[in-house]
Amino acid sequence: MKRKVLLTIFIAIFLFGCQAGTKPSSSSDKPVIKIGYLPITHAAPLLLDHHLHEGEFAGYRLELVKFSSWPDLIDALNAGRIDGASVLMQLAMQAKDIGVDLKAVALGHRDGNVIISANDIDEVNDLKGTTFAIPHTHSAHHLLIHELLKNEGLSYDDVNLVEMPPPEMPAALAEGRISGYAVAEPFGAIAVNLGVGKVLAHSESFWPDSYCCVLVLRNAFITENERLTQEFIKHYVAAGKAANEKSDALYEALQNHMDVDKDVLELSLEWITYDNLKIEAEEYAKLSDRILQLGLMENPPAFDEFVDLRFINEVTEENES
Repeated sequence: MKRKVLLTIFIAIFLFGCQAGTKPSSSSDKPVIKIGYLPITHAAPLLLDHHLHEGEFAGYRLELVKFSSWPDLIDALNAGRIDGASVLMQLAMQAKDIGVDLKAVALGHRDGNVIISANDIDEVNDLKGTTFAIPHTHSAHHLLIHELLKNEGLSYDDVNLVEMPPPEMPAALAEGRISGYAVAEPFGAIAVNLGVGKVLAHSESFWPDSYCCVLVLRNAFITENERLTQEFIKHYVAAGKAANEKSDALYEALQNHMDVDKDVLELSLEWITYDNLKIEAEEYAKLSDRILQLGLMENPPAFDEFVDLRFINEVTEENES
């Protein structure tokens, strides 16, 4: 009898343990949206969106997947390991061009790119003959330095451009290995805060509204989850507006993903806006034109092929009604 009772208790405990370990919680019943990112200030709407809701929304869970490099992130998109990403616009365009079926659904931010130089560089012409760093050939920062040089009458070949991981840039500037760089935030603000560099130019001073980072989704995900995509974009746009207020919640969200001081973030956020994240055809055309001028792509994807405005348009219409 005793043996039978013990066996019954053992079975009950075993079954309870199995149920506790395998039964989905209410949150795990929801679909999961996996979005890739690099820890940069330009991804603030995405990071704040997750932070404000702790990843839990009424109809889905948002899972952020951190990457240390843009190529790794694009590989994950291509392989379908993530559903979307906050990524450099030109890199996403290049991925689309080589067959990764992506749709750009919203911007990551507006403006906020700075040209950082060594303290002994007084004007753009002083960059002639120096080494200047960018994060990737297919980046806004590559186009921005070209635009700045052209506006100042310098040849593109007057500066030695090198690709460099963003976290290495402030140290390289301090050590004199480079004379300047253009990169996503907060790496510009880090150099200024440390006193090893200064802002030579703000992007809006020579190319207002230039596009840098964008939110993309795999087209297969959108096709299979249109209502879910709409809900996701609704929250993303709301997070962008909240990010523009530069509240304590934004600093908390950013510091959860990057190890930087608050004063660095404060400086970085002075330069960036997040309130209007709609991709405009006119600015996209300017971007495509400059990509062609530099020979970075032979056929940049057409606006209608690459950009899907249905979801952000619906959010805008809801907010206006």
